[in-house]
Amino acid sequence: MTRTYIYILVAALVSTFIRILPVTVFRKQIKNRFIRSFLYYVPYVTLAVMTFPAIIDATQVKLAGIIALIVGVVAAWFNQSLFKVAALCCVVVFIAELVLI
Repeated sequence: MTRTYIYILVAALVSTFIRILPVTVFRKQIKNRFIRSFLYYVPYVTLAVMTFPAIIDATQVKLAGIIALIVGVVAAWFNQSLFKVAALCCVVVFIAELVLI
């Protein structure tokens, strides 16, 4: 039980440190184009790294997740709304698992 509180404390300190460090280190506006571009895309890359494996692993059949991912990317490419993409992916997974199981 004590270890759990230690783990929570360490996680809280690390996440706080990560948020406070940039504010204290970078006082002036960052002018370097490469660093600004890098910092702009970090949240998107982080979200993608967490989301894409979850899309494939959340289904009973990995192939259904892969097919839904491809269909979702294509639908998003054609400017469909987030709701339409999510609904389409759910339908694709449902049908693919019915066919593949």
